[in-house]
Parts: sequence; C-alpha cells; structure tokens
Amino acid sequence: MLRLTWVQPEDLLGHELRQATEDGREPWAIAARWRAAGGPPSPARAGASSDRASRYLRQLAEDLLDELADLPSRRADDEPTDLAAIRRSRGQSFGRGGADGTPQPRVGGTRPRPAPGPAALEAAWLGRAAGCLLGKPVEKLPLDAIRSLARSTGNWPLHTYFTARGVPRELLAAHPWNRRSAPTSLAENIDGMPEDDDLNYPLLNLLLMQRHGRGFTTTDVARLWLDELPAGRTFTAERIAYRNLLSGIEPPHTARHRNPFREWIGALIRADVHGWTNPGDPAAAAEQAHRDATLTHTANGVYAAMFTAATVATAAAGTYDVHTCLRAGLTVVPPRSRLAEAITHAVRLAEAHRDFDTVVDELHAAHKTAHWVHAVPNTALIAAALTHADGDFSGSICRAVSGGWDTDSNGATAGGIAALLAGDPAALPDRWTAPLKNRLATSVAGFDGTGFDALAHLTWSLTPREAFRP
Repeated sequence: MLRLTWVQPEDLLGHELRQATEDGREPWAIAARWRAAGGPPSPARAGASSDRASRYLRQLAEDLLDELADLPSRRADDEPTDLAAIRRSRGQSFGRGGADGTPQPRVGGTRPRPAPGPAALEAAWLGRAAGCLLGKPVEKLPLDAIRSLARSTGNWPLHTYFTARGVPRELLAAHPWNRRSAPTSLAENIDGMPEDDDLNYPLLNLLLMQRHGRGFTTTDVARLWLDELPAGRTFTAERIAYRNLLSGIEPPHTARHRNPFREWIGALIRADVHGWTNPGDPAAAAEQAHRDATLTHTANGVYAAMFTAATVATAAAGTYDVHTCLRAGLTVVPPRSRLAEAITHAVRLAEAHRDFDTVVDELHAAHKTAHWVHAVPNTALIAAALTHADGDFSGSICRAVSGGWDTDSNGATAGGIAALLAGDPAALPDRWTAPLKNRLATSVAGFDGTGFDALAHLTWSLTPREAFRP
C-alpha cells in the first residue's frame, strides 16, 4: 500500500491543529469534533500514518482543514506575511544590522576583505554541504539518541562525521541511523556529497537567477519548480504547495491552502543564494527571500528565510563578525514575532553558558511542543550554535547538529554562514571537505556531479559586479 507522505488529509489535520494553537487561533471545538469522530493525531516524526483512513474521516479532515483556515488569529498584527507590513513592523531599522541598527565593523583590527569572489563562495558551498552531510545520518533521531551514538565512538563533543564502527549493536537497534542517509553519509561510506534537498534548493535558485535575474517573482519560482523539481524530491510545505499548483491554486494561496507546514523550515533552506547574490545588502536579500518563501510559507516560516538571507548577505560583505551578522538578520524580522523572541532567547543562552549541552537542553525545554521540523526552534538553534562557536566553522556545524531537531538543515545553514566568514576553502579543515571530493549528487537537471568550484563561479557570475570592491 502506497502511503504518500505529507499530503494525506487525515495526517495533515493533526498538524494543522497544532499550527492553529501556535499562531493564536482557537481550534479546541474543531479538535473535539475530530477526536469524537475517531480521528488520529498527526504522526509524531514521520510524514504519513501507517493505516488508511475511512472515506468519512478523510472527507471530515478536508472540511476541518478549511474551517481551521477561517479562524481568526490573535497574532495576526504581530506576525504579518505581507512584505509591506513586515517593513512597517521594523520601521527604519529594516535591514540595518547592529544592536543600534547600524552594522559594526569586525573587531580586533582585522582588515576587511572584498565582498565574496569565487573562493569565498566555494567555501560557502563546501560549508553548506559538509554541515548537511554531518547531520544526515541522525536526522529524525531524538536528542538523547544523537548523544549516545556519538559518545559510543568517542565523538562527543561532536568533532567529526558520525561512524557506525564501534557502536554497540543494542544501541543501533534502539536508535538506528536515518534509513535513507546511512549508506552515503557515515564516515566509512562518504563518497562525494549525496543528494539532499538542502542542496537541491540552492541549485534551483541558481537556475532561477539565471532565467529571471534578481527581479524574479513568486510565480517564476512556481514555474521553475514545475519544470525542474521532481515532485518526489519535495517534502512538507513544498510538497503541499506543489500539489496546490497542480490543482490550479496560484501563489501565494499555495502557501495557505491545507498547508499545516507553512511555518516549518523549508523556506529557510532555500535562502543562502539570496544572501550570496546580495553581499552587504541584507534588506535586498530579505526581500528576495520573501518572494521565494511565500510560494510555500507564511509568517515565521517566511521570517526564517528572510533572517537567514539577511545574515548571509551581511557575512558576504566580508566586513563583519558573526554576531553582527546575526543582529543584521534580526532587523528584517517582526520584533514581536515568535521567531524574533526565540532567536533573541537562544543568543542570550549561548552567551551565558560555556557548556553548549546546557544551551541545547534549555532550547529543547523552551520549544518542547514544537515539531522537530518547525522553523522557530531550528532557527534559534542555528543562531545559538553560531554565537557559541564565535563563527568558527567546525564549532558551528558540530553545535548545530549536536542540538538535534532538523540536523542536516541546521548543519547546512550554520556551515554555509561560518564557511563564508572563513572566506576560503583552504580555511576549512580537510576532514570535512576532502570526503566531498568536489562532487555533488542531485536530481536537478544539469547539476549532477558538478564541483563546488564550478558552483562558486556560477554563483559569482550572478552577483552584481558593483558589489565587489577592488
């Protein structure tokens, strides 16, 4: 029996009830109706339940999804999706970094380097890939399992790729590696960068820039996906939006229609290219990310992409440290949103505690009701990891992955930012980059087997020449 993940109405309903609670709606009466009819909760970690629902339950789930969408939200004014409203929430500080709204230069007398050329962009691509690869075998595993697996091989605190060598058989039986990733992402199996959606989407955004330039529209993103993105390579909000497009629903309604994943992490993992192609201009990067994100996401799901793009754009200027980059990222996020509050809290925790495990435990306690793919806790963890590691590449990816939740996506984003700050592939330790063999696997047509050096030159060609200083 085929149980297609992330689209079954009877599975979506439970996720939408949780989303409604988070975004300030009152779903209790609808939840009671669903339970009284025998409706199941959403799957805890997987994308589909094991059993097919009755025709009655499926139809009821569709009806209740629509009723939930019509409920008013008390957070609507604080968490808008419209770009003009987001800008109004920030006032004149939109896109201006620093604690006082002004970017501050890197401290310690470090000489500013030019905005990123091919070498810095190659480092960013490599860093994104290595961080993703580090997190792949433990994706979906609970925090205690990640810690136990790493400790069993002397890899804790985390400092290199995971391995199955030396892991006790009973521990692997209790906490098996990610089924799809283990054959290609454990240290003994790595042979180049395997396919992952955290790399597929940046590749798609290169195609987007090639075809439409930085003035692309959300509709351009939709058309590109239909032309170039296999439906089976989409997940959560992206799969729902894809399905909505095929049903004749147009953007931005694709992000809202029966889409309980619209505040999850999918838009964030598409944001790096928007930062890379707007070096030193976090506001422009955030606007670009907004046009991309609103195909699939709303509110905090969109803000996570904007925050990431603005942070990357500030890092790409080559003048600021990681802390200023993160502050610049916050300047494009509505200040009373859940995401802004979570990032601020995470950074404060990272500044207050020497032991990163303590930071992680505090974050998991604060976000214990959130799904492991939700954008809010994952973005907070990324910010905490970069802060605690002071932007160091190895420290950033190891902290991001060791914190659990969406391990490969968090490792990828933290790795891309930290590597961009490092500025050169030679600044990244060989233990991370050598196994990649300068080769990327992907189902995005024309890119399979491409080297990271070639991707860097392509990215550089899409960046305005005026962004580069002699």
